Amino acid sequence: MSAPKPTRPQSSRRRSKPLTPRQKRVRRYARDGALIVLTLAAIGFAASNIRPIYASRTPVVGEAIRSIEPPRVPDTLALPPRPALAPGILADSIKAIEASPEFDGQKKRFAADLVRTGRMSPERADSVARFAVREAFLRGIPPAVVFGIMLTENAQFISRAKSNVGAVGLMQVYPKVWLKELSRKFGVGDVASDSTNLRYGVFILSTYLKPRDRAAYVVTTEPGSLMKGLLHYNGCVRGTNTPRCHTYPNKVQQFVERDAEALCGNQSFYQCIAKPFMNGLLGRTAAD
Repeated sequence: MSAPKPTRPQSSRRRSKPLTPRQKRVRRYARDGALIVLTLAAIGFAASNIRPIYASRTPVVGEAIRSIEPPRVPDTLALPPRPALAPGILADSIKAIEASPEFDGQKKRFAADLVRTGRMSPERADSVARFAVREAFLRGIPPAVVFGIMLTENAQFISRAKSNVGAVGLMQVYPKVWLKELSRKFGVGDVASDSTNLRYGVFILSTYLKPRDRAAYVVTTEPGSLMKGLLHYNGCVRGTNTPRCHTYPNKVQQFVERDAEALCGNQSFYQCIAKPFMNGLLGRTAAD
């Protein structure tokens, strides 16, 4: 009788089942998550216990900017804005203008045309004409151009009239763009008052009528330059904001030819504005 075959001892543990693909993914995500947590903990520990070499230094760019930045003046010590023009020089220029016979004649004709519209009393017309013609002479602008702009911008002559974009007064000056600069330049800031509005408006117009290739104080009313200047005054550079704004110069011309009887008589628009009013009166104006 043959001896029985030896048998293998059975394992005390059962053989584990192979993991499913889902279980393998879960195990891998758990391992990766643990590694991330440990890494962040190590970074946090290092940051809280080690002081960087540049932690207490201002960035180089910041230092460079501050080195050339002018010191800030506390509000309590800030100086009020001062006019860019010396008051004495401006006053002398105005005095010389108002003493000239040409000014007196133009002022009377300007006032007569304002009254003829039926929308201004003689008393106010005299005041507005004085400011308008004075500023026109000061900047070398023919008064008839100022007259035409006033009728185009504010035909009812309402001092505090405001457009839907915020332009104000007889010449519809835009405070958002001009008030800060011009109130500092001239020392007056009530843009709705007739005198200030005309001073601002005529000055703005003169900046658009100065050709680049001539002296800074010279303006030109040649047809092409005048049309471009009027378009700029109206804000019609590309014609995208206001429909048909390119007709603005023609409207100014039509108002002058229709309503500036005393100023222009039977002359055409360009004949009326051709005379260089400042030539020989003050020479190079000190107002710029």
